Amino acid sequence: MEILGIDVGGTGIKGAIVDVTTGKLVSERFRVKTPKGAKPADVADEVAELVNHFNWKGKVGCGFPAIITHGVARSAGNIHKSWIGTNVTELFQQRTGLEFKVRNDADAAGLAAVTFGAGKDVKGLVIMITVGTGIGSGVFYNGVLIPNFEIGAIPYKDYKRVEHYASDSARKRDKLTYEEWGKRFNKFLKLTVFLFSPDMIIIGGGASKKIDKFKDLITIDVPIVPSQFENEAGIIGAALLAL
Repeated sequence: MEILGIDVGGTGIKGAIVDVTTGKLVSERFRVKTPKGAKPADVADEVAELVNHFNWKGKVGCGFPAIITHGVARSAGNIHKSWIGTNVTELFQQRTGLEFKVRNDADAAGLAAVTFGAGKDVKGLVIMITVGTGIGSGVFYNGVLIPNFEIGAIPYKDYKRVEHYASDSARKRDKLTYEEWGKRFNKFLKLTVFLFSPDMIIIGGGASKKIDKFKDLITIDVPIVPSQFENEAGIIGAALLAL
């Protein structure tokens, strides 16, 4: 069975057709830029452009950078604040004429990892951490999603959100080396372990491709592994949502 998966991020919107029985992409990945300001109408236009690129007529699964309850955004991570209270599912369905299933983007990425990747059949608490423009988190217990954990939103020192201290965009903003940034990220991981005592942490997003540059700086006593799907995890997991 094939489903279009879309991953909406703070800087880019990516999509591909996914075979949801194997977790494999059956099309080339297509990416458009997230419009400046990331307001609802503008983002919906870009999502529609992506759908049209694939000439897609079926179901669509979508990972979105916000807490999502019953299709409605309850937060706005690295997108415009006007998303809060917006029914994302209805907006995308109206704009494309297709059936959408929308969930938090890190929840979607984690779903790919526990279905086909490193988290498959792992018992206990597994946390997927996606590192990019912000820090997302998907939490699973015995393979079952516990939705809308926003670990990156926890205040830290002088920062309103810890993701403003330890995300990849923070690394770029402060012109940090990977060694300097890795020490920050390790502090974030130590906070995560202290609060939630996970049995495994999976690293996704752009940082999963660069883990060799900072893995020696990680000191937590919990198994930590990169997502084998790297930046494709959000697309694959989004497609699984539509099931």
